[in-house]
Formats: sequence, structure tokens, C-alpha cells
Amino acid sequence: MTNINGKSQHRIVVGIDGSECSVAALQWAAQQAHLTGSTLVVVMSWDWPNSYGYGYILPDNYNPESDAHKMLDDAIQKVRGALDGVQFEPVVVEGHPAPALVEAALGADLLVVGSRGHGEFSGMLLGSVSEYCTHHVSCPITVVR
Repeated sequence: MTNINGKSQHRIVVGIDGSECSVAALQWAAQQAHLTGSTLVVVMSWDWPNSYGYGYILPDNYNPESDAHKMLDDAIQKVRGALDGVQFEPVVVEGHPAPALVEAALGADLLVVGSRGHGEFSGMLLGSVSEYCTHHVSCPITVVR
């Protein structure tokens, strides 16, 4: 289904963080968007590092938002070439990824996440972000291993 501007009204939202699982999720979601003619909304979040008791000394040129944009663009470029016709919509948001993905998926046809991201224990089958999303998202969800 398309709107008056010729753009797809169907949306698939995928969350990435640069981990292997999130790149696999992006590839899976891009193929699904290609099959269904959906727009692929690729979401990456960033936040300032937390410190408890000790302050961080960060370089003057440290810019996590800019780093997130670059990582997002690089990930999309790796997937884009193989799938003609998929409309990618990159989104970078500040904040924790779990609620950011749930909010981005409002009204979407599907949310796609990797089973584990950075910072998870290697033996875990489901990471905290994917677990949060499965319990709080208002649309169907696919968790890619």
C-alpha cells in the first residue's frame, strides 16, 4: 500500500547497535522490507556514559551522537546494495535503546531486533533490550539470533 506521495505506508522498524546480532537483524529486516514493499526504519540510540563515583575524562572531540550517525550509515550501506527498491529511513535518538525502539515501533507492522547486543553476557540467549521489547511493543516482533 502506498500513500499519495508514492511512499509505502507499511513500516518495519529495526534496532541496531553495531553488534553481530543487530547487523543480522538489519539484514533480515531489509529482506522482509524488500518482500513486503515496506519502508525500513533503522533506529540507533546513543547516550552519554554513566559514571558512579568516578568521573570520566572524555576527549574534547568525543561526540556519541556523531559516532552513532556514522555507525548507522555504515550499516545501512552494507545492506542497501543488495536490495533494490527498499526505502531506508535512518533514525538516531538519544536515550536507552529499549524504550526508544518501543516508541519508534508505534504504528509499525513489525519490530526486528537482535537477540543480544553489546554488553550482554555471552551465555544469555536473550538480551535486556530484546526482552524489554518483547514485553512492551504494540506490534509483532521478530528476534533474530
